[in-house]
Amino acid sequence: MLTFVVVAVVVDKRVAMALMYDDVEVVWGADHSFFYMDGGGDAGGDTLALCLDETHGSGFRSKDAYLYARFDIDIMLVANNSAGTVTTLYLMPEDVPWEIHDEVDLEFLGNVTGEPYTLHTNIFVDGKGQREQQFRLWFDPTADFHTYSIIWNPKHIIMLVDGVPIRDYKNEARRGAAFPTWQKMRAHGSLWNADDWATQGGRVKTDWSAAPFYAYYRGLRVTPCAPSPGVAWCGDEPPESPRFELQATDAAALRKAREEHLLYDYCADTRRFKDTGLPVECTSELN
Repeated sequence: MLTFVVVAVVVDKRVAMALMYDDVEVVWGADHSFFYMDGGGDAGGDTLALCLDETHGSGFRSKDAYLYARFDIDIMLVANNSAGTVTTLYLMPEDVPWEIHDEVDLEFLGNVTGEPYTLHTNIFVDGKGQREQQFRLWFDPTADFHTYSIIWNPKHIIMLVDGVPIRDYKNEARRGAAFPTWQKMRAHGSLWNADDWATQGGRVKTDWSAAPFYAYYRGLRVTPCAPSPGVAWCGDEPPESPRFELQATDAAALRKAREEHLLYDYCADTRRFKDTGLPVECTSELN
């Protein structure tokens, strides 16, 4: 049985400090999670530890939901033999039937000791996913915290690692491609067992003798979408507006990251879509 010790710290009210405890709520596995003060991050504050053992894992969500926003959070992944485990950051709505729900996924697939993590990404619109792209992280994500980000606005869903864009899913609705535009979503994080598929296609199973496993989250920052002056909200931004377009430097960084770290792209999997043809959005550049 796990025993967690939580250290209570009195914070001077004169000091502005962003606390995970104030911004998120644990929604499952409350007995497998705990907050602690470590003063980490640029603003100081607390860290949320999620735990996984053979009984179950744990997960949290932001207290507020948003329609278009930027989400940043610092995560330190499961160390050593993490095979079979999945640590996540994702966006998901509430009170929406599963068959029509939207979702934006970053899933960090554990591996055996010494082997690199795989970042598995996916986007669901109206209940349909199958928009997978995978990346090899270019650093040890277990040695320290790194920042993972999702920018969601009316024109793009952009995923970033330490400020480097790795994926840009564009709104191609005018060409018939699906894009999430109406479901308010919360940020979620979780640590769970998926050894039926997570590591080497499920060939490597979770080593429960190494449990419990821990992943650490801190510094959730949510920046609601801001429209151009005179525009009521981001959804009313004129199509011709450059408000949400990638800057040239970001586009170059995106190309470089994908050239060096992309492992799998559904848009390049012609064998998978040999009977139906590639999805509409895959005919445009840098999906």
